[in-house]
Amino acid sequence: MMTRRENLLRVLRHEMPAWIPVVGHCDPYNQPSRDGMAPELAEALGDVQWGDTAMVVFSRHLGLDIMDWFGLPALRIRRRKVEVEQTVEGDATTNVWHTPVGDLRETIRVCRDASGAVPSNWTEHMIKEPRDLAALAAMFEDEVIEIDSDGVRRTRERRELIWEDGLLLGIMDGTPLGMMYRVYAGVAALAYLWADAPEALRDCFTVMETNYLRRLDVGLQSDVDAIVGVDDTSTTAISPAMFESCNLELTNARAERAHAAGAFYFHHSCGLIRNLLPLYRRTAMDAVHAFTIPPVGDVTVAEGRRLLGGRITIIANVQQLAGPMEDRAAVRASIRQMVREAEPGDHFILNVVAYPHRTMEETRFVVEACREEASAIRS
Repeated sequence: MMTRRENLLRVLRHEMPAWIPVVGHCDPYNQPSRDGMAPELAEALGDVQWGDTAMVVFSRHLGLDIMDWFGLPALRIRRRKVEVEQTVEGDATTNVWHTPVGDLRETIRVCRDASGAVPSNWTEHMIKEPRDLAALAAMFEDEVIEIDSDGVRRTRERRELIWEDGLLLGIMDGTPLGMMYRVYAGVAALAYLWADAPEALRDCFTVMETNYLRRLDVGLQSDVDAIVGVDDTSTTAISPAMFESCNLELTNARAERAHAAGAFYFHHSCGLIRNLLPLYRRTAMDAVHAFTIPPVGDVTVAEGRRLLGGRITIIANVQQLAGPMEDRAAVRASIRQMVREAEPGDHFILNVVAYPHRTMEETRFVVEACREEASAIRS
């Protein structure tokens, strides 16, 4: 009998799977409501943290295939000259980075939701003007990236925990362009930098990606099945011309390193990406992770298959849990449409993300609908 792991590998190896995989996702932002949850599951999930076993627990409880959003603990980063001064006031954390060429300040605020989700966001970004780019580059140049034997061991233990039920994902930072708008500068500051300091911005990107590739080389020395570059790419912040100019070559470089180590490379982009897909097709990425359909995204599965071609796998978020669920027949029909658009069922994975405003009963309904519709296309 084929295992869940081998079936997932078939999808990514361009072979026809025995069934369309349905995987689960649970993290501090995305977790099911504890209201009405079985006590044993609530206890097993605990206080969900990045890199813990919540995704494995959530997926196994619902009988889903596992794609564990784990991380890259195999790498250890230490600094030589740069120092960080941190101040915590309630849910706001302020970091001041002291570099040889100037200080950078950022503030991150945790937003606690009554549903249990724990998102956070930057209320102050590090990069505010062109001269800050030199300090950011100095931060990355200052890092010493080493193998962490304890992290290698923990990665191996997580791989053994998952066993034949799925895949282990190594999570890394996105492209420098994506990280700049999302983490270091924000959209407004990035727009000014792109127009007013393009050479300094590109120089900083080069330093950042050199650092990221060193991290990747170390992380690939552990038992991860795939690397996920968490770019959150969206045309609301990155135009196709910007992506083409900055991200094609580096995406290929990352994918080639992953492939040489026997791993896959996924590009995580959960925004408005229709006009980016022809560019994705020109890269060596193996999958678009968190492919987001309307109304949250702007591209259907059918459009995605046409624009990406037959090589890149679509890992599609099941957005039906995010929207209205009063009409269960409509929810099921929407899932059926996604699956039908994925025919003949290759290069396609359904990703059920836990949502804090959804009960386990609602989540289980969507899971069963995904499983039944995915099974129907293969029967």
